[in-house]
Amino acid sequence: MTIDFPEPTRIPVNGVELEVFEAGRQNAGNPIVLCHGWPEHAFSWRHQVPALAAAGYHVIVPNQRGYGNSSRPAEVTGYDIAHLSGDLVALLDHYGYDGATFVGHDWGAAVVWGLTLLHPDRVNKVINLSLPYLERGEVPWIEGMEAVLGSDFYFVHFNRQPSVADAVFEENTFQFLRNLYRKNVPPAEPQPGNALINLARAETPLGEPVMSDSELAVFVSAFASTGFTGGINWYRNLDRNWRLLADVDPIIRQPTLMIYGNHDTVARSERLTEFVPNVEVVSLDCGHWIQQEKPEETTEAILTWLDQRDAT
Repeated sequence: MTIDFPEPTRIPVNGVELEVFEAGRQNAGNPIVLCHGWPEHAFSWRHQVPALAAAGYHVIVPNQRGYGNSSRPAEVTGYDIAHLSGDLVALLDHYGYDGATFVGHDWGAAVVWGLTLLHPDRVNKVINLSLPYLERGEVPWIEGMEAVLGSDFYFVHFNRQPSVADAVFEENTFQFLRNLYRKNVPPAEPQPGNALINLARAETPLGEPVMSDSELAVFVSAFASTGFTGGINWYRNLDRNWRLLADVDPIIRQPTLMIYGNHDTVARSERLTEFVPNVEVVSLDCGHWIQQEKPEETTEAILTWLDQRDAT
């Protein structure tokens, strides 16, 4: 299978270098920035990039810090929302854009939500997949998750047992990613310990694969080179992010599209419109890896919504 994806460039921003893939440079002035999740890569947007460029967008797809050939700072605090959103602001500055449409999936959605709160003047429209707006609440996020979901829940485990999961994933890179990138996997029987560590050690994957062997090889090669610590460090800043957002206006006022997968294990927000009043919601018949499981439907939903917004 031939995989058509742009060649990357390395761009210095915000004290680091980002590996950036772009298409549609001829469409300068109409930027759209695609932000991947964990444990992903810019390549997760491979199906959307050509369609968005053909529709008249300058498509900018960074491997965010900690991923691919982008910088991987040693300090855990180098991955907080101030740094991650600062990278995207600096990327806009590099291209000479005052603002852009930002699209995020999974952790990329969390970054786009945070970017929009911290730098609302740089975000024109928001399109997020899977992960809805996360209310700040009265208790730091990891502390709250630990109280409700226990110490083995992977968000908590990543924070309370530093480097344990990192090592397991690195020892089982191919197996972990092969087992993780599946469609509509039914819930497994409960097992003691962290579910993702169990998944990384499982010999037999469940469910239909999300991607071809050659596509999976792109992810496996990237993480075999970088390891997983950079991306996991995003999780290790959740309570720090909770504090950084303490005095920020919590309302997202930009036009927003929220795309859910009907079989995603990530919970939907029951109060989304209270914090994102200008939101439209689309649901697709898929699991968590929305833009890879349903590439044509995802692209159509994005372009249809953008056309409608531009027409108003």
